[in-house]
Amino acid sequence: MHPRIMNDTELTKSAWTGMVPVDDTELAVTDTGGSAPCVVYLNGSYASRRHWRPVIAELGSGWRHLSYDERARGRSKRSADYSFEACVRDLDAVLRARRVPRPLLVGWSYGALLGVHWAARHPDRVAGVVGVDGPYPVGWTDEAGHERVRRLFRRLRWALPVMRLIGNAARMSAEQHAEVNIEAHKIHAALEPVLDGVTVPIRYVVASGEAFGSSGTLQQDMRATLDPLLARNPNLKVGAKVASNHGSIVRKDFRAIAEVVRGLGQEVG
Repeated sequence: MHPRIMNDTELTKSAWTGMVPVDDTELAVTDTGGSAPCVVYLNGSYASRRHWRPVIAELGSGWRHLSYDERARGRSKRSADYSFEACVRDLDAVLRARRVPRPLLVGWSYGALLGVHWAARHPDRVAGVVGVDGPYPVGWTDEAGHERVRRLFRRLRWALPVMRLIGNAARMSAEQHAEVNIEAHKIHAALEPVLDGVTVPIRYVVASGEAFGSSGTLQQDMRATLDPLLARNPNLKVGAKVASNHGSIVRKDFRAIAEVVRGLGQEVG
């Protein structure tokens, strides 16, 4: 007898963990399945899906949770392309493979940048975005700033293998880590018109402390760039302000993140 092929409804209701092929690589994906609203989790620049476990546990089984590792992060395979546009293609591939219609995107840092860009490009394919300490419309565009990033990752190159063990680095060279960061700075710096034009609800969870590698009031000044945009675009709102810093916000303030997700879910119905 031939095995029975499941239809789309059965596929999306079934819990599944596996690999999704895209371009020259494969992405490790976990989908809890179910018919509830789907939350798709988008990781920080070099992070893995493991960071979202407290948020997923806090939200509970009333939601469908989909998380995945980006290229060379977590359990996903390496690639020849670690660009932002590759990450856009990866999100598209995962959504299509798991047949996810109009999810809530929950992104931390780089993942928040990805979520907002996705929402701006595909407003009909997303219900809303929760941005966890990002994205903010500011970044280094000068070569001096880029060189500071390269120097930082050259200094960190011996620590990267250890950082990978806790999901805070990718299976990339120090140079590749730096280029991902530099590209993100450029995209953040050009973000203002994207945020001005976004037509789906974006809810921010804003941290308070400084991030690793920053100094003075750099993070505070960065967050302040959001204020004029909040005044201009009613789709942008701050859902919560928390005491933790950029690097610890998902771990320490998972309850606040979950509450903002719940609120946005109720809002978009």
